[in-house]
Amino acid sequence: MKRIAAAILIAAATTTAAAAQAQAPAVNTATPVVAPAATSAFDLEQDVTRVMKAFDVPGIAIAVVKDGKVIAARGFGVRKLGEPARVDGQTLFEIASNSKAFTAAALAMLVDEGKLKWDDPVVKHLPGFQMHDPYVTREMTVRDLLVHRSGLGLGAGDLLWWPTTNFSTDEIIERLRYVKPATSFRSSYAYDNLLYIVAGKIIAQKSGKSWGDTVRERILKPVGMKSTTTSLAENAGNPNTSNAHSKINDKIAAVKSMPVDNAVGAVGINTNAEDIARWMKVLLDGGRVEGSKGADGKELRLFSEAQSREMWTAQTPMKINTPKPPLAATKPNFFAYGLGFQLRDYKGQLVAMHGGALQGFYSRVLLVPESKLGIAILTNAESGGSLNALQYRLLDQYMTGSAPTDWIKAIADLEHEAHEKEKARLKGASATRAAASKPALALTAYEGQYEDPWYGAMQIKRIPDNKRGNKLIMSFTRTPDLTGEMEHFQHDTFIVRWKERNFNADAYVTFSLDHDGSIEHVKMKAVSTETDFSYDFHDLLFTPVKAKAAKL
Repeated sequence: MKRIAAAILIAAATTTAAAAQAQAPAVNTATPVVAPAATSAFDLEQDVTRVMKAFDVPGIAIAVVKDGKVIAARGFGVRKLGEPARVDGQTLFEIASNSKAFTAAALAMLVDEGKLKWDDPVVKHLPGFQMHDPYVTREMTVRDLLVHRSGLGLGAGDLLWWPTTNFSTDEIIERLRYVKPATSFRSSYAYDNLLYIVAGKIIAQKSGKSWGDTVRERILKPVGMKSTTTSLAENAGNPNTSNAHSKINDKIAAVKSMPVDNAVGAVGINTNAEDIARWMKVLLDGGRVEGSKGADGKELRLFSEAQSREMWTAQTPMKINTPKPPLAATKPNFFAYGLGFQLRDYKGQLVAMHGGALQGFYSRVLLVPESKLGIAILTNAESGGSLNALQYRLLDQYMTGSAPTDWIKAIADLEHEAHEKEKARLKGASATRAAASKPALALTAYEGQYEDPWYGAMQIKRIPDNKRGNKLIMSFTRTPDLTGEMEHFQHDTFIVRWKERNFNADAYVTFSLDHDGSIEHVKMKAVSTETDFSYDFHDLLFTPVKAKAAKL
C-alpha cells in the first residue's frame, strides 16, 4: 500500500511562547466549490465521487487555498463504511508523515530563536545519540535528521514503531545504533522515519515540553487549528473522526487505527480540511499568521522568511523515473527533498509537497508558491492512486485552468494493471515452488525464542491443530498485533500469515542451518511487492537465543 503509493508518486513525479490565536476566515463546508470562470465546467464533487468509486475510498476531505483565500474545505463520502455519518470540513483524519512539516517548522522556530542551528551536531543536543557508525554519530547534524541521506535503508527500523509497538520513544532512539546502514553517509536518498523521531526528541528537549505539547502551543493554537490533535487519545469523545479502512483480500473494510505515540516527530498529527487550510495559508505566506499579532504588537510569524526558504530549498537529490506514457506529462525536471517537504516542478512551477500513510489513512499536501496555491487531500483508505488522480486534477484546475487530462481513468487503469501483474507473479511463485519438499527439521526444532540486534525478541511456538496435528505460531514480542500462523512454503522456508489480515504484509521466513543441523539464523522478506515498506522484515536477522548464549 504505502509502497505502491510511493512507487506511483515517484514514477509520476515523482512525501516562541504561546501566541494570540489566529483569526482565520469562516469556511463554508456545505456549498460546492465555485470554479474560476475560465473553467466553469469544473465539478469538484463529481471528480471526487469518481475517485472514491474508482479506488474504493469511503471518505475524502479536500482543502484548497488560492491567493490567500480558502476556496474549499469540505468532505465527501462517509467516515466509516456501513455507517451514515458523512465526512465534512471538520472530520479528523490521521495525516501521518505530513506531520514532518510541523517538526521542521518547530525546529525552524528554534533556529530563529538561536536555540540551535541546522548544522549543529545532533550530539550537541542529545549527547546519548548514536548511529551504527561512530563517524556518522559524530558528523550527523540537525539538518541531516530531516533530509533522508543518513545511509539508512528505506524505512529501516520502522518495525520499532509500526505496527503499534510497546517500545518507548527513548528505546527507539537507543536502538538506532544497532540498525546497520545500507549506503555510506550522505551518499543517496532513502526515506526514513526514525531520524524524525530523533528530531522530535530534540524539540522536546529544547522546549522543556513534549513534542505534542510544543506543536500544540506554538503552532496549532496561533494558527487557529482548534480541532487538530497530536495523538489519537486526544480524539476520544469527538464523534467527527474518520475511521481507518484497509483492503482485506482486495475488499475494502473498516479496521482499527494504529496508535503511534512513540513515533511523534515522524507522525502524530490528526487534522481536518478546515484546519489544514489554515496551515497551508501560513506556509504559503512564509510563516506569517494572517490577522494575528504577537505579544510585542507586531505581526505574528511562526518562523522567518529565511527559514521558510530554507525548508523549501533542495537538500537531497531524488531519483527521477520515467513514467509510463499515460503519465508522461507528470515527469518533473527536478526532484529533491528539502526540510520536511519533497520538492519538484510541475508545469514550470515549484511544488513543495508531502505524503502521509498510516494504517487505514493516506494524505497529501501540495503547495505551489508562484500560483499562491495550496491543496490538501485527506483519505480514510490506503490508495496512492486516489491521491495521484486528485493531485493532478486539482493542480491542472487551479494552476492553469487548462483542459483537463482524465487523470482518474489513466491512473486507475495503471494501478489495476500493476495489481493484476503482482497477483499473477504471486500465483506463479506458488505454482513453481517445490511443493513436495519438507522442512529439514521436525517442527519442535523450530520452536523457541530468537533475537535480532535492533528489534529484539521474536518467538515461535508449536500448538496443537485439529486438522494438521501441530502448527507453528510466530509472535513479535514488542508488537502485540504482529502474530501469525506459519505455513510451510518449500524446504526450510515458511510463510507467516498475520492474524491481522488488513496488514497485507505476509512474509517469507527462511531458516538457515549450521553444519550440525542446528538453526543458525532466520531471515524474513515480504511476500508481496505491494507490502508497505515500513514492514522492513528484510532488515532483520534473528538468531536463536540458546545458540547465541552457547557461543558466548
